[in-house]
Amino acid sequence: MRATEITTGRKFAVAFDHGEDFFEALASFCLESGIRAGSLTFIGGFSHARLVGTCEPLKHPERPLWDDIQVETLEVLGSGPLAWDAENDRVAPHIHVSAGLKADSADGRTSHLLDATVQFVTELVIEEWTFPAVTRPRNPDLYDVPLITFAQN
Repeated sequence: MRATEITTGRKFAVAFDHGEDFFEALASFCLESGIRAGSLTFIGGFSHARLVGTCEPLKHPERPLWDDIQVETLEVLGSGPLAWDAENDRVAPHIHVSAGLKADSADGRTSHLLDATVQFVTELVIEEWTFPAVTRPRNPDLYDVPLITFAQN
């Protein structure tokens, strides 16, 4: 286990508008606001999203799945931490969502969010973490999964 006490900074209410790319809007907001780490929660709609998933049997259930599924017309609840990706000099979100497919009796999907386009509005609360530095380097010993790390105090 890795754990640390987090010092929080600013807290923002943010609305992404119809047609915006969710991750581009998030990256722009974080860049403009100077946010390098934090947490977010959100509610909203997506016209299109890509989630980690497959319809095939898992060949290696113990390994991460890099396949994705495409879903459309969703109502979404999501959350996750933001960490700094030093290798690419940008914020690295790790967001999971639970989504209801509106056209399929609100049948649900829950997974890691890879891509999304806002439908109507998506409303977020973002809380900044100011200390310690939080990064997300890839771990080559664990299938290259990016893992959150906390700087030593």
